[in-house]
Amino acid sequence: MAMLAANHPNDPIDVLTGDWMSEANMTARATMKMAGGGDAYEPSFIEALEPALNDIARYGIKVAVNAGASDTALLAKVVTDLVATKRLPLKVAWISGDEVLPAVQRAQKEGRSDFSNICTGELLADWNFTPVYAQAYLGGLGIAAAFSHGADIVICGRVSDASPVIGAAYWWHGWNRDDHLLEMANALVAGHLIECSSYVCGGNFTGFKSLEPPQGNAGAGAGAGWSNLGFPIAEISPSGQVILTKNLSSAGGGEISTQTCTSQLLYEIQGPYYYNSDVTALLTSISFVQLTPHRVALHGVGAALPPPTTKIGITAPGGYQAELHWYPCGLDIGAKIRMLESQIRVLLHPHIQNFTLLQFQLLGLPAENPETQEAATVDLRIVAQALRAEDLGPGRFLRPCLDVIMQAFPGATPGLDLRLGFPRAVQEYYVTLLPQADIQHRVHLWDGSSLDIAPPGRCKTYPARQPSTPTPSPGNNSRDPSAKAFDFGPTVRGPLGWIVHARSGDKGSNCNVGFWVRRGGDEWEWLRGLLSVEGVKALLGPEYKEGGRIATDDDDDDDDDYADSSFG
Repeated sequence: MAMLAANHPNDPIDVLTGDWMSEANMTARATMKMAGGGDAYEPSFIEALEPALNDIARYGIKVAVNAGASDTALLAKVVTDLVATKRLPLKVAWISGDEVLPAVQRAQKEGRSDFSNICTGELLADWNFTPVYAQAYLGGLGIAAAFSHGADIVICGRVSDASPVIGAAYWWHGWNRDDHLLEMANALVAGHLIECSSYVCGGNFTGFKSLEPPQGNAGAGAGAGWSNLGFPIAEISPSGQVILTKNLSSAGGGEISTQTCTSQLLYEIQGPYYYNSDVTALLTSISFVQLTPHRVALHGVGAALPPPTTKIGITAPGGYQAELHWYPCGLDIGAKIRMLESQIRVLLHPHIQNFTLLQFQLLGLPAENPETQEAATVDLRIVAQALRAEDLGPGRFLRPCLDVIMQAFPGATPGLDLRLGFPRAVQEYYVTLLPQADIQHRVHLWDGSSLDIAPPGRCKTYPARQPSTPTPSPGNNSRDPSAKAFDFGPTVRGPLGWIVHARSGDKGSNCNVGFWVRRGGDEWEWLRGLLSVEGVKALLGPEYKEGGRIATDDDDDDDDDYADSSFG
């Protein structure tokens, strides 16, 4: 934030947005708040904001972030006090309404919803855990209202990842819900593309090897190759047109390309509809065009009304977990692990009925012909969970996992950092939907006044599951099964990643993976034939559990200018 704000004279930005929230810290901060265990906002936001504040004030940059986590009001006070200490003329507003456990409990009591889990179909009443906190994903119109009333910094809790961008564009361009649905949909996609910071600049990108600097330049420092990827900027026009670019001060590192944009687009996308509290973006015709280096235009976004509901995440204490690591080395790794597991299970037997989970997980494989001991060593993780901490006490887990050492396999070596071997609390997370009308979305201004944000007046109810489009049979370049098969010529067996990029993401129990090829034509026809439902099951191998649902969708536009051949 400090770099982007300080560089404003050379590379001006109007709004700094930040996404501090994830399912991990939603559960961790919620549990902390309910237990009175400390400040339940994200402290790294203050670390980022404080050195940027003087330049934010000097250049009139607005700020919208969701770093409030589970204590938005407290973070707003901390920021207000920080601004006052620096004697800066910045107005701080904050958003409430995301804390919705009472609304969920009322709806349950009144029988208005069974709150089925959108990933598993389970009913909340059948969940084996007791909810202590629930947060709703809010839209961006509260942020827009705060800016329109003069706020400089808007602190949010659980707004959706893209909501700060939607709110900023909505305010800046003076949009409204009735007349600018398509513009809002484009802003939603723009927000999704930049929400994860450097991801769209080449972070978490399977084409990362192309970012490596030439040999001899690896130590060139910031702005060289992959040592500093930089940060993205979304340029959003009044008509909703979007261009993705990056900050100029590190233009030599990382990249904004059709490839990196495709990668981030496919992150956590569950199908052709991308839902938000304010708008639904339609992704069936989306494409990217490389204009110049580090400048990519977004095209083809469609728009539809938002759903009447919004997603909520419910947190509950999930019991306790403990783990221990062993490090088998050398030959016969499989036999060594079987021996160790057999011995440990004998010692765990008196207590194992109280475990809700026990797994022996092999992490990694040794090199085929290792030249060093490190290359010949793997990590065996033994992890257990139980509802009560005493069921994972040292005498019931840690000691049984260690006491076999004198009868274990040759070279048996346990990890000696035993801190994870003692029980520590874990959380459970449940994802469902709540009507937006049940949420009191409110803006709190610096002068003590507040504004209520109404739910959308026009909505559309969507099917519970995204549509699934079967891909053709392997080797067939047409959805018509009677069409002539595509002739690929001689083939060589090898890793999918030789010619295919991929990006995955998860939300609760719901996962996605998107694949795309660098070129169209035969690469695309081969890929979409390979990734049928049965093909995906085969690739998952033993990790696919029978009964699990796999949905597929593909985009068959093979124009080489648009790296948009994707599968989700």
